[in-house]
Amino acid sequence: MRKFQIKVDGKVYEVEIEEVGGNELSAGIISAPESVVGKVEEESVSQKAAAKTSPAPTPAKAPVAAVAGEEVAAPMPGKILQLKVKEGDSVNEGDILLILEAMKMENEIVANASGNVKRINVAVNDMVDTGDVLLVIG
Repeated sequence: MRKFQIKVDGKVYEVEIEEVGGNELSAGIISAPESVVGKVEEESVSQKAAAKTSPAPTPAKAPVAAVAGEEVAAPMPGKILQLKVKEGDSVNEGDILLILEAMKMENEIVANASGNVKRINVAVNDMVDTGDVLLVIG
């Protein structure tokens, strides 16, 4: 058993963690109000249920026709929050092209070359993976 302190809603509680087997851990609450105990147990049950269910398959993305030019790829998975350019716009290297939200952070995606925006492969609210081509500058 290992003891830890956790903070819930600004109050500190002491918990014990016991290794049961493999990589699973079992938690026992040493001292906490009943409202917190119920909340922790409820979260633990929902986490176990979520772990047993398989994730929904992600829909396949439509193939994108190749366009000659400098591709701007997603540096990390995330959600497109805002497009700052449209097809045909002239951009300079370093100009902000779009805003990508990843891990609750807004990331400015900038042009890696100067030229005109030839193709935009994403729309606002699209989810993208690392390496997905967001747009092409030619």
